[in-house]
Amino acid sequence: MEKRKLRMAMIGIGVGGAEILPAMDVMDEIDLVAGCDINPVTRERFVERYKGAKAYATVEELCKDPNVEAVWISTPNQFHAPHTIIAANHGKHVVVEKPMALNLQEAEAMVAAAEKNNIKLLAGHTRSFTPPIQAMRKVITSGRLGKLCAINLFAYTDWMLRPRSPQELDPNQGGGVPYRQAPHQVDTVRLLGGGKVRSVRGMTGQWMPERPIPGYYTAYIEFEDGTPANITHNGYGYYIGAQMVAWGEDKHQYDAQGRVDIRKAIRAGKRDEEAEKQDRRIGGKLEQIVFRRSEPEPWVPEDLGMTIVSCERGDIRHSKHGIFIHDDEGVHDIDLGLATKELGPSLRRDELEEFYEGLVFGKPLYHDGRWGLATLEVCLAIMQSGKERKEIMLKHQVGINPAYDAYINERIEF
Repeated sequence: MEKRKLRMAMIGIGVGGAEILPAMDVMDEIDLVAGCDINPVTRERFVERYKGAKAYATVEELCKDPNVEAVWISTPNQFHAPHTIIAANHGKHVVVEKPMALNLQEAEAMVAAAEKNNIKLLAGHTRSFTPPIQAMRKVITSGRLGKLCAINLFAYTDWMLRPRSPQELDPNQGGGVPYRQAPHQVDTVRLLGGGKVRSVRGMTGQWMPERPIPGYYTAYIEFEDGTPANITHNGYGYYIGAQMVAWGEDKHQYDAQGRVDIRKAIRAGKRDEEAEKQDRRIGGKLEQIVFRRSEPEPWVPEDLGMTIVSCERGDIRHSKHGIFIHDDEGVHDIDLGLATKELGPSLRRDELEEFYEGLVFGKPLYHDGRWGLATLEVCLAIMQSGKERKEIMLKHQVGINPAYDAYINERIEF
């Protein structure tokens, strides 16, 4: 089959959507034909940038558009399930942002709707799609370092200091680091470890009174074959994970003084968070700075954090533009060419390409709905384990599609 344009729409053109748009912009295979958002300013900015595209105020209106083949859903977390089901019932293929849903019942309904309507459903927007993580998987499966023995992943970010809407500060609507950030780490360790997790023992932390949501979690994850993984995310912004590498600095989205000023403004009730969020959305004055930087920057531990994979005869971790392999012969810096790519595509293009190739060429979706459901199950188990103070056994885990390793071997060359 020949390449063709995939006519896509974005449902929810907010801050999450603004992160994906740069990758769509540079993919010749994607034709962004429509968008949907309840914010009229955002709709105006969308049609101003994407000439000829339509803007809708409701999901139902957009899904009735016969020109739309597929949708990227980046609406607030509590709407992921209903919006996916509406799109599926209209025959639209779907990429849904993390977290896939708020509970397993919603995720199961999403998978059922996709299967009933014979549409493709991809659980997207996690760092497991990025080239360095794919390269780590390639090294693991090559046998170069022997058997996989352990995975450690830890992040220190300023996530809790970023502008939040009221619904993002409500745990019942999917607010907090365990819902919003755990999918990055869980999806990554599942991909590296083969997919099937046996059990989880976790704990969450909530210790900023002005932010009534958990800003911390830590978990011990055991795979069915006994491989252990430890994941942690601290989003309170005192220590920043970029300082874990020699080329990093005390800055994530904010520098040290900026974080001090934000805490003072939050505590004094003087921060206009909705205005800050609008500045980050399409056409906002901060969109270019946050999501459309003109030059690629070296990798530093960000929302995913520092990943260290331990095998029998060596360790693997991120480098500036690829991965480090530490083995019996020394340290090898594998350059994946990220410094020469556009910044947006180097971060987010891979999931769009997996989605495109699945729809146009009939290839598998490796991060399909059932994979996303299994990732969500682990995230929910972390929260449940913290409340019940016990190990949680899992029931909905799936392994990696057998074709995935051949897929990344073709894509990642070194």
